[in-house]
Amino acid sequence: MTKTVDPSPGAARASGPSIADTLARDAIAPPAPILQSQYEFLGDDDIPVERYTSHAYMQREMNELWPRVWQWVCREEHIPDVGDTYVYDIGRHSVVVVRSAQDTVQAFHNVCTHRGTRLFEREGCGYSGGFTCPFHGWSWHLDGSIDTIPGRWDFPHATEQTHALRPVRCDTWGGFVFVNLDNAAAPLERQLDVLPQHFAHFPLERRRIKLHVQKRLPANWKAAQEAFMEAYHNFATHDAPNGGNTQYDIFGKFVSRFIHNIGSYSPQSLEDYPGDKWRRPALTEQEQLQMLSVFGLSSDCVPEGDTARNVAAAELRRRLGEALGTDLSGVSECMMLDSIEYHLFPNMFLFPGVNVPMVYRFRPDGDRVDHCLFDLLLLEMLPEGTPHPVPPEPVFLDVDDSYTQVQALGWLAPVYDQDTDNLMLQQKGLSSAAKSGVTLGNYQEARIRRMHMTLNEYITPPESQP
Repeated sequence: MTKTVDPSPGAARASGPSIADTLARDAIAPPAPILQSQYEFLGDDDIPVERYTSHAYMQREMNELWPRVWQWVCREEHIPDVGDTYVYDIGRHSVVVVRSAQDTVQAFHNVCTHRGTRLFEREGCGYSGGFTCPFHGWSWHLDGSIDTIPGRWDFPHATEQTHALRPVRCDTWGGFVFVNLDNAAAPLERQLDVLPQHFAHFPLERRRIKLHVQKRLPANWKAAQEAFMEAYHNFATHDAPNGGNTQYDIFGKFVSRFIHNIGSYSPQSLEDYPGDKWRRPALTEQEQLQMLSVFGLSSDCVPEGDTARNVAAAELRRRLGEALGTDLSGVSECMMLDSIEYHLFPNMFLFPGVNVPMVYRFRPDGDRVDHCLFDLLLLEMLPEGTPHPVPPEPVFLDVDDSYTQVQALGWLAPVYDQDTDNLMLQQKGLSSAAKSGVTLGNYQEARIRRMHMTLNEYITPPESQP
């Protein structure tokens, strides 16, 4: 198939069938939001390298981005009962979320209002009948109001109005708990944009945490998450036969998406790849089914006139449906197989699919500009009427640890090793100052550009600072 050439910036596409072409061949149509396509050319200027390497820029992020944007802290199943707490750290900021009543979730700065001691030392789950400072014993009720001030006779100036715990805005969506340190920020629903509509067909609140892996990565948080925002790297990083035919959608300044077909691999034309290194021959449907063997399929034959996608999805509907106690008979091939990834600014990734049910989060690792923390959750479907089980404790991996140490990741483990192994080399290259900017593709890397454009709305340029 010859690539159609359009001289308009951002209009060029790879040769071969599009995502829409592939979905049209599937036996079961996907939900309507998956069929939407929304892209616009956003420019082609380089992204300044200092955004990934400068401590001064990181400090501007810490002062102007993270205190002013909605970010997810935990799942509601982390705090199911009154008194359950979850501590969340982002750089120097720390927040404690608490179920203060059966139907009420609140959040507070994790700081004593007496002399500033942190109330909780470590991030994660806990339980408390109230909050007590370990330094001098000041305490507060679960709703943040003052309980006890030892030697209160000496603090007539410490009142409920002045020394209750400092509240943090808190909201929930899809089973996630979000916080925003800016009390004047717009409501969460504005940042979510199209997500509630797009996830209505596969509600995230009816999922459970099957696995939580946290890994320290040797790269700036933006560089690390950008590695997951495009499929352009598939050829070199994963030696995969398909990457150019991914669909990229930008729904607004906070939400973007890609859709990458699994089990529908198309050859790339000489126009796309003039050398032989990255070109792949056309695959038969039988060969494409063999490539899907990573899913543990027992099917080994594609009937004449059928597709590998249809065969693989049919088996997964039966097998996963039985394992999960859920009827998946009406779920589309796209939702069963494909990598469908939404990005919610600044650092959250959500996958609505059944077989790749991930959620990601990337954030700074303390005050280190060249390291970050990557949280990976597998959210498994939960049958209706089944209560959420106790979430598993996170498995922590350091920079040099392999994802293959986490057996529960299965076939995904070596893929994540491939994804993250490039990051140290990239961060070192960015720090070498050999090039002042990062160059992005007009289409395949447009989601990265959109993220930086939104970042610009939060970060004041140095020349504009007082």
